Amino acid sequence: MKIGTTLFLKISIILIGIPVLLLSLGAIPWLFSHPVIPIYSGIIYPIIVGLYFTSIPFYIALFNGFKLLNYIDKNIAFSDISVRTLKNIRSCAISICLIYTLIMPFVYLLADKDDAPGLIIMGMIPLFASLVVAVFSAVLQKLLQEAIIIKLDNDLTV
Repeated sequence: MKIGTTLFLKISIILIGIPVLLLSLGAIPWLFSHPVIPIYSGIIYPIIVGLYFTSIPFYIALFNGFKLLNYIDKNIAFSDISVRTLKNIRSCAISICLIYTLIMPFVYLLADKDDAPGLIIMGMIPLFASLVVAVFSAVLQKLLQEAIIIKLDNDLTV
């Protein structure tokens, strides 16, 4: 397969990772040291720590997505390595979902104190987005396993 066929997706992965890196290095530390309202600092700090913890599986999933695109370029997409890569992406998405589930009570407390019910919905968006990625990668992993089995059966048939 031509190398350029997945170039757009590789560039997209890099462009997705850059804003998260900039937020992790710049905006979130500033917010940690300068809370908007100091009374809310006990509620905001666990949310910020949770955001930092979600960046770890996020970058692991981006790296695995990049590896999967390299496997596609090398024509080894239908292999056990690709299945393991999809399993890693699914595990990262599930861990992000669990971290955001742990953050949600603090988001609720912040929304209750600030009287902003829309904040709860904004806090649930990454939770459901990671859940969708987990389900999609699990389905794709299962389909890839079935395709590998069919390919092996066809290779053995003369």
